[in-house]
Amino acid sequence: MSGRNSKGEKLGLWGLVKEVFNWYPSHYPVEERKLLFKLDVSILVFACLCFFVKYLDQTNISNAYVSGLKEDFDLHGNELNYFNVCYYTAYVVFQVPGLLLMSRPKLARWLLPTLEVLWGICTFAQSRATNVSQLYAIRFLVGMFEAPVFAGTHFILGSWYSGPELFKRAGTWFICNPLGTMVSGYLQAAAYTNLSGVGGMPGWRWLFIIDGIFTIPVAVIGFFIFPGIPDSPRPFFLTESDIALAKDRAHRFRIRRPGKLGLDVFKRTLKRWHIWVFISSYACMILSSYPTLYMNLWLKAEGYSVTQINKLPTVTYALNIVTSWLGSTLASIYPPWIIYTIVSACSLFSTLCMIIWNIPRGLKFVAWYLFGAAGCTSPILYSTVNTIVKDDSEERALIMGSMMTFGYSFQIWVPLLLFPTAGPDGAPRWRKGWPATFAFFFLLWAGFVSAVVIHKREQKRKGKYAESSAESTEGEVEAVVDVAPSNKGASER
Repeated sequence: MSGRNSKGEKLGLWGLVKEVFNWYPSHYPVEERKLLFKLDVSILVFACLCFFVKYLDQTNISNAYVSGLKEDFDLHGNELNYFNVCYYTAYVVFQVPGLLLMSRPKLARWLLPTLEVLWGICTFAQSRATNVSQLYAIRFLVGMFEAPVFAGTHFILGSWYSGPELFKRAGTWFICNPLGTMVSGYLQAAAYTNLSGVGGMPGWRWLFIIDGIFTIPVAVIGFFIFPGIPDSPRPFFLTESDIALAKDRAHRFRIRRPGKLGLDVFKRTLKRWHIWVFISSYACMILSSYPTLYMNLWLKAEGYSVTQINKLPTVTYALNIVTSWLGSTLASIYPPWIIYTIVSACSLFSTLCMIIWNIPRGLKFVAWYLFGAAGCTSPILYSTVNTIVKDDSEERALIMGSMMTFGYSFQIWVPLLLFPTAGPDGAPRWRKGWPATFAFFFLLWAGFVSAVVIHKREQKRKGKYAESSAESTEGEVEAVVDVAPSNKGASER
């Protein structure tokens, strides 16, 4: 197995190390390298901050639950699952509309910063909730405003970048998922220790206040630096020549620019295989990742302290950070299916340990932490969608929105059946849930590999068709050339 650089040249060990960090290939013109740097600073800075606070909020509800929320609101049973149900219901409903709006050039630049403001307001509101019903309502609003952030950012990245540069940036951006989750654990531990009782509020309420303080400045930054897509209104830091170069790059990489948005996008998308394979794969990814997020419930059942419960799971997220970046980067150098196979094997091993369950505590920790190896599966999957469906901007947006809608629609009800919080089969044992998780991890791997194989076969068929068309055209030209002299002679005679 040999890796290749952006020129297609085979790499040795030192060449591989250099290629991992090679974001601005030397064979690119100076103007193109400058454009990439501007895009990195603008898109990645805003997207990373936005994604960081999003996952900070997503994890905060779980950390708050085990850090005093459950006792303060006298919760019993599956309320934590119901919080997630409210969130994911709104998340599902607003996915496709949000992504289709994101494909509109004039809206693409302003949509995410505006939603960030509304989301920040709701984040603050969670700290003032006085009963569980208010939290249910606020979680629904948070899900609605967060809906287009994840898939929408992938869509934006796929509109500016292609090939190895896309995989590297998607992986770098995605590290803010585990980073936000990891920091949430440390923040909750610090809030529980240092802020409990300050202002008459328990520590878990302060965590939402801190999250809101992070969120509003991010939204303000986004209004100034987020560029939308190449056809959006030009931001101040990009020149006319920058935009012209970006559009030329899109043409060169065969990334189709936005067209008319109508019912036809649904008709042509549903006729192709892309949407069916990708939404199924993503649903398996979502369901397989659900139980891996609840190491804190296992630690609580094992009798660890509140501080340990918040801090120990952060090791998984630290591994997530490394694999999100490194795995996605290596997928730009080696065939992505190879990277997918390696991380899937790690996840299947960890899940098998959870199915057996009665294993040494040290091995149980290894299994929980090894789930962090799956950090790169999502950015690789979405970068593959951007690569395979780059010839149709509207279809690409619809597929990405549908992936989230389909995947999280299962998240609404499947956890209630497979991953109950209480009961004999409840967290963290999940006698039914862990075997199902094993199946989901396997089906995710099988779906991804199938997409790669089908696409390669399509490309080969297209190549043969183009070759035969070229030969046919050459034959027609030669026939014209052969005939033309005699016609010319006849006219002369």
